[in-house]
Amino acid sequence: MESDILRLAAEKIKDSDTIIVTAGAGIGVDSGLPDFRGDKGFWRAYPLYERLGLSFVDCANPIHFSSDPAFGWGFYGHRLNMYRDVTPHKGFYIMKRWIDSMGKRYFVVTSNVDGHFQKAGYEDDHIYEIHGSIHYLQCIKPCGGDIWENNELIEVDFDTMRAKNIPKCIKCGGVARPNILMFGDFGWISDRSDEQRWRYDRFIDEVKDSRIVVIEIGAGTAIPSIRYTSERIVQRFDAFLIRINVRESEIPSNLLKKGIGFPAGALKTLTELDKILDAL
Repeated sequence: MESDILRLAAEKIKDSDTIIVTAGAGIGVDSGLPDFRGDKGFWRAYPLYERLGLSFVDCANPIHFSSDPAFGWGFYGHRLNMYRDVTPHKGFYIMKRWIDSMGKRYFVVTSNVDGHFQKAGYEDDHIYEIHGSIHYLQCIKPCGGDIWENNELIEVDFDTMRAKNIPKCIKCGGVARPNILMFGDFGWISDRSDEQRWRYDRFIDEVKDSRIVVIEIGAGTAIPSIRYTSERIVQRFDAFLIRINVRESEIPSNLLKKGIGFPAGALKTLTELDKILDAL
């Protein structure tokens, strides 16, 4: 990476009043989480589903919790256990240290459901999880609006990728599912995410006249919700965008003077930026 570009990004971070971290699935790769990019990436993580001819979209569908809950919880139970076991990489902590040591205001907007920002010490009321969280449950029907913490221990048979136990709704005793927005999902209870969105909107209103830097990490174009969020902040509030993405680091032509793209991984880029910030 070019030193002058890194230095410009570091200066923008140092001179900012507010840091907004926007993150997609790519931020977790350096933590050891699988890259689900495309069917091949998904099948590398889950070879059984390739043999069954099932894609990520096929598996991440709420219909399984009603038609075959052991199958649904086989997939999501494995992900739950993986997210619990994996430690967020040092890049999470580097950004949190910048925020704390330089007295920045901050918010995190993420499409990830793994809870790793909370695990790395970011305050829960400064995080907006746009697709929900695997660490919360709801009823599959749903029988009501209840959302509760996921304290379940899911045992998964790795030969069949089927769960040996099925979480139950705390209200009606039926099947429970993760409080996550899935594909083709009309039963997701969005109340928790809506509350986070309300806090995020209020935060944006409070910092809109400050110097804002958006640090976007691992947000691709296949499902561009996070990228659009980043670019909307830049356009509306004259913010500066630092886009970190191994494959898709391009800055739109209308924002070229308001952003820098780094075609590299999260941990490498954040570590390089941290070295320069230490010297500034």
